[in-house]
Amino acid sequence: MRVVIAEDSALLRDGLVQLLQLRDVEVAAAVSDAEALLAAVAAHAPDVAVVDIRLPPTQSDEGVRAALRLRREHPGLGVLLFSQYVETAHAARLLTDPAGFGYLLKERVVDIGEFVGALERVAAGGTALDPEVVAQLFGASRRATALDALTPREREVLALMAEGRTNHAVATALTVSERAVEKHIANIFTKLDLPPSETGHRRVLAVLRYLEDTRA
Repeated sequence: MRVVIAEDSALLRDGLVQLLQLRDVEVAAAVSDAEALLAAVAAHAPDVAVVDIRLPPTQSDEGVRAALRLRREHPGLGVLLFSQYVETAHAARLLTDPAGFGYLLKERVVDIGEFVGALERVAAGGTALDPEVVAQLFGASRRATALDALTPREREVLALMAEGRTNHAVATALTVSERAVEKHIANIFTKLDLPPSETGHRRVLAVLRYLEDTRA
């Protein structure tokens, strides 16, 4: 996995580089501003970009604006926003196509292994979203009727999906077959009114609804 980092704090930037390299993650570039980020992605074609939201020169939303541009210009690139803040004006637009997108809060990441796991999911086209981010982006609006229709087992399956686990990992955690997990997930999609779609990512959308509900 090849990574580009955009972080204006030299201490945090260098620390991330060292920690990721210890986990055998290739850091192709580590830069301090949005323009350097765009250039580094173009030059190195990474699997995922780790982007702070507030970058020079104004320390406002340069990072998330750069992330939006990266998503337009490099469709296969994973983007992980990594910030102290939840930026709602632009970040919600990134979730219109949640595949290959993540948003984590710096103070809530306490395990480098989990952080690398989030990077791997995003690089593979999955998602990594902090529940606090989801709550603020969606205003913590509660879809109680649909979620309350889930059985206790279906909610367990959905909770494990929200942790980023595969069907095999869910089956192992619940000591059931993968076929049983697939059946539960199909029921979840039906109850949450998430029909098959060429552009929709039903697994991601189901997890988003779960995270909203747990933070409501």
